[in-house]
Amino acid sequence: MERIICLAAGYAFGLIQTGYLYGKVIHKDIRQYGSGNSGTTNALRVLGKKAGAIVFLGDFLKAVILCLLVRYLYGRTMPEMAPLLVLYGGFGVVLGHNYPFYLKFKGGKGIAATSGVIITMDWRITLVCLAAFIISVAATRIVSIGSLLVVTIFLGMWLGLGLAGLLPLSGDYLTESYVVIFVFAALAYWKHRANIGRLINGTENKFGSKK
Repeated sequence: MERIICLAAGYAFGLIQTGYLYGKVIHKDIRQYGSGNSGTTNALRVLGKKAGAIVFLGDFLKAVILCLLVRYLYGRTMPEMAPLLVLYGGFGVVLGHNYPFYLKFKGGKGIAATSGVIITMDWRITLVCLAAFIISVAATRIVSIGSLLVVTIFLGMWLGLGLAGLLPLSGDYLTESYVVIFVFAALAYWKHRANIGRLINGTENKFGSKK
């Protein structure tokens, strides 16, 4: 039951579509331009740097706030399970962000929200993901590469730290957390499938491109 509650609460937070709401303020539906999604990269490309920063912060913070709330509510009563419930809540945020029912399930790709989950889970993974994102985007000017690296590192490091006994989960809860984070990564790859196709073909948009 706790898992369902956290997923549902996360989905509700994820429905706060920062890109769409920002576009409404300036009378522009961001989903009608660029890549057609309401996430940070499209906001940056279509609406500019200020919009990109606002959209990232909004989508990032909704995940952070929900995860901290779950940790606060369950941290004392269910400490052995609380980190797992945080993951469920965070995944709910990503689902709500990617598939908002009131926008015909057309949202973003969930990377900013996933980043918000990562930063609440483990500082070591956060630092490696941040460095990998910055370096890869600086080197290639391709945001999708950095985004996919983040979710891949999240999965890989969580598995590694878990097997080394360096995570605040154990037993079945730890095993279940592997599954949840695998689904995080799988969903990100699914949402980036068009980007992956363009990467293979060498036609992926680069940072700063208006196409």
